Amino acid sequence: MFLKNEDVKIGTIPDANGSDNPLKKMEFLTEKEMKDSSRLFGKVIVPPGSALAYHTHEGEGEAYHILQGKGLYNDNGTKYEVHPGDTTFTCDGAGHAIENIGDEDLVFMALILLDK
Repeated sequence: MFLKNEDVKIGTIPDANGSDNPLKKMEFLTEKEMKDSSRLFGKVIVPPGSALAYHTHEGEGEAYHILQGKGLYNDNGTKYEVHPGDTTFTCDGAGHAIENIGDEDLVFMALILLDK
């Protein structure tokens, strides 16, 4: 399989902090392309001051790999400051959130793995 940049699905996610500045989500691969082993491989861009809301994963886990910026990651209620090169993982049944606490975009790769 090969995916050209112009074919990447781009969408938005509402800012959990309530601003009119949504997060940007780029979906490189979905469950269909990954043969039901994973649900999403993509990149998320969080503007300064914006956040991805706390959410739980059921039947799946999610990894983030931080590429750019500074964030505050909520791992099931425990908070960590994250920087480029850091990786997080939320397993099945757990929850997480991330907020941009820097003055540049927070950019990370996201991979949702199905628990089969």
